[in-house]
Amino acid sequence: MHQSYPSMRLVGARVLRGDALVDAPVSVADGMLVDAADRDLNLHGYLVMPGIIDLHGDAFEHHMAPRPSAPFPLQTGLVGTDRDAAANGVTTAWMAQSWSWEGGHRSPDYAEAFLAALAAYRPQMQTDLRVQIRCETHTMDHQDRLLAAIREHRIDYVIFNNHLDEAVELATAKPEAITVWAAKSGRTPDEHMALVRAAKERDKDVPRYLCNLASAFDRLGVTYGSHDDQDAATRERYSMIGAKVCEFPTSMKAAVVARTWGDPILMGAPNVVRGGSQSNNIAAATLISESACDALVSDYYYPALAQAVFTLADQGLRSLSSAWGMISSRPAQIMGLDDRGTLDVGKRADLTIINIDTRQIEATMAGGRWTHLCGDVANRVSALHASLSVAAE
Repeated sequence: MHQSYPSMRLVGARVLRGDALVDAPVSVADGMLVDAADRDLNLHGYLVMPGIIDLHGDAFEHHMAPRPSAPFPLQTGLVGTDRDAAANGVTTAWMAQSWSWEGGHRSPDYAEAFLAALAAYRPQMQTDLRVQIRCETHTMDHQDRLLAAIREHRIDYVIFNNHLDEAVELATAKPEAITVWAAKSGRTPDEHMALVRAAKERDKDVPRYLCNLASAFDRLGVTYGSHDDQDAATRERYSMIGAKVCEFPTSMKAAVVARTWGDPILMGAPNVVRGGSQSNNIAAATLISESACDALVSDYYYPALAQAVFTLADQGLRSLSSAWGMISSRPAQIMGLDDRGTLDVGKRADLTIINIDTRQIEATMAGGRWTHLCGDVANRVSALHASLSVAAE
């Protein structure tokens, strides 16, 4: 169904321009931010911020399978993810889909089906949904298949993971966790650990595999990095092959190396809101206080993105404008998206509109189209359209 682009000037709001909140109008037409528009929408009492750009989220998995044993059709899950992101001010989002030896919803088979479903859903998409491939380091038997999927679906973001050591540690410390992990892929704990041991035996093949992928990604223009770097040496190895994005470093040493190399550091917004890591790793606030975090991502919970910004501002760790840049302008820079991330004329009309008193997101506009409207903003938009209809008569 065709959805028209509204043309209007948003007035009365506090607007994030550059590094400051200012009283200035924002004009929207034909999906873009423009110099001027004829119709005024009064947003007194609201903040108008650049649309949120989320570089890593796996909340979509809950929409695909609300319970591990209760999967829904992929199209249904994508609709839910689309709406969930929009309701939380997100205008561009990378869904972190695994490409792993683990099987189940993390297998190459599932990843390919998911990518095909996203391609089919794209014509009705509201949020700009993209895919980040989380590539396990021991999937060398699927190299050609992975690169074919990246080419076919124009994947622009890959992160390297290695969950093998975690599995070995859990088998000793928390065997019940292995039981749950194995069940997700339809295996017994013994079968799961046999797979882990077989993969570990191929450690020597991993460096060549990652270098092959890095060379291919450079040719294809793919941004790539690593996940859960535990120490300085690990981050340095990844940085040296071009895997520059440092996603969720688990120690200060890894983050310091990333900062030294100029590698972008990403941390989870839920970590900020909850006051620490749910995995007992380093707190995001600690890294932010040391200027060792560039951007925040939703991780497993979209609402945490905007909440984290206000938390940082309330705690005095960042100004509101600087903190918002961690979920808008800085992610855009990391991914080379010159058409979004700020409210400059000529950019995409991606907006997140927030009630100043309640701090609730009441409206989201992605590419110049309303993707979420509620509260008094919805009433004001309706009143504007009603007045236009009367004038036309």
